[in-house]
Amino acid sequence: MTENLVHLSQTMPSWLWNFILILLSIFLGFLIKALLIPLVRKAAVAQTSYSLFRSFVKHFNQILSVFIPLLFFNGLLPIARLNSTTHQIVSTATEIFLIVCFAIILIRAIKVFEDYLYHRFDVNKENNLRERKIRTQIVFIRKLVITIIIIVTLAIILLSFESMRKVGAGLLTGVGIGGIIIGFAAQKSLGNLLAGFQIAFTQPIRMDDVLIVEGEWGRVEEINLTYVVVNIWDKRRLVLPINYFIEKPFQNWTRTTAEILGTVFIYTDFTVPVQQLRDKLTELLEGHPLWDRKVNVLQVTDLKERTMEIRCLMSCRNSGQAFDLRCFVREQMIDYIRTQFPESLSKTRVAYAQQQDE
Repeated sequence: MTENLVHLSQTMPSWLWNFILILLSIFLGFLIKALLIPLVRKAAVAQTSYSLFRSFVKHFNQILSVFIPLLFFNGLLPIARLNSTTHQIVSTATEIFLIVCFAIILIRAIKVFEDYLYHRFDVNKENNLRERKIRTQIVFIRKLVITIIIIVTLAIILLSFESMRKVGAGLLTGVGIGGIIIGFAAQKSLGNLLAGFQIAFTQPIRMDDVLIVEGEWGRVEEINLTYVVVNIWDKRRLVLPINYFIEKPFQNWTRTTAEILGTVFIYTDFTVPVQQLRDKLTELLEGHPLWDRKVNVLQVTDLKERTMEIRCLMSCRNSGQAFDLRCFVREQMIDYIRTQFPESLSKTRVAYAQQQDE
């Protein structure tokens, strides 16, 4: 078989033989992919929930179209009819492409593993504190590992060139001074990176946490290596350096649990019947699905010269539901007072002293 290939390669023109090798490698690569992918896709479709096969097809489908033919071409390269210079160039280029493809495969494998962990720790459940903790660590570690893979890949590619090895050897003589200069120049970036490690494992914030930061209410949307993106309630995005959450105070409404107490303040006249308002609040809460049936309190919390302050306190599963329930209770209580006790709305009293005739 080998002798026949050698004889065939010697009888053909060089360009034709090399062209046949390229076509053969592409054909073999796509043949293997055509045999494997349908089987994997069929197994993936058969499962309605999360599927490791489906995740594999999603992340590896495109890269395998390049990697497998390239791998076959690298295996057939020794029998190609090329001169020494061309063979060296083609061999080096093929090696670089294989290194890049292998790095991409590693990154895609990380994405497949991340999909599994996302399925294992689903944040869509009601009490998702543990899941959000783990997802925060997953996101940070994934980005860090991908960054390391890219840096190592670039280093391997550069070291494959002889000229780069010489440049690297020359640079090593000044690594001491260069390290000090780079340390001073990049101290903020390194500080952000270390802050990222601290946040990923001590977790003052997590993915999807509800924060009050810089006077804005929002949810943590992204935690990157050097910055955090907070999704503000009106769809704006607040981008902050990651060490902000180490150095400055902020409010985290979901630090230990998403449950929160909602408050509604009502200002009325002194004549309003408080017990009837208390009964009305209970009626409103018991008929509303957002109330979690834990806290239901109505109290007179302050008494001023013109008004009486009444506080309605209620509990909810999370801050978003608390906001909606507070609005509902405020609207209904005001409407109840206006229709049932209109004389008890806040008012200003003016007394006129009657002047007697002397």
